[in-house]
Amino acid sequence: MPDPADGPRTLRQRCAAVEWLVLDVDGVLTEGEIAYARTGGERHAEFKSFHVRDGSALKRWHAAGKHSAVVTGRTTPLVAARAAELGVHRVVQGASDKAATFEALLREYGLAAPAFCYVGDDVPDVPVLRQVGLAVAVADAGPEARAAAHYITLAPGGRGAVAEVVSLLLGCQGLSSGQDDKMTG
Repeated sequence: MPDPADGPRTLRQRCAAVEWLVLDVDGVLTEGEIAYARTGGERHAEFKSFHVRDGSALKRWHAAGKHSAVVTGRTTPLVAARAAELGVHRVVQGASDKAATFEALLREYGLAAPAFCYVGDDVPDVPVLRQVGLAVAVADAGPEARAAAHYITLAPGGRGAVAEVVSLLLGCQGLSSGQDDKMTG
């Protein structure tokens, strides 16, 4: 578990410091399944399913003046399209070393780790979970990610976990956590 002496100690204090929400994709924004369909010859189509509440929540997060990033080990046009649709500020695909990617984000934006919340579900996420101000694992995360988390969602990945995190963050920051009818995901 991250060392509480490195920053805010309570969950509320950790949430209050967050300006950036950084998300894994498979198992966080999706249920973690990767479906392929043969489209002819050697070509395959890939399918991903994203939960509408997570999209709406990201739009609320952005409307509150906050930033988001997606960091994923895989590369697919589906992630880029969904991220663009939701206004995600930074998308990093093919990140074989998520810790190095996170450190690059820190340098690029000139912020310290407490300003970041990372939501993950599996072993490749653990190094980042150990660095950020607020480490979140989704309900169905692997044991390594759960052990590194400050908060574990009630909702599983791809089923509203991101919406839960956004509501937690905005609530702790005293910002609206209610739905805006104009913002659909």
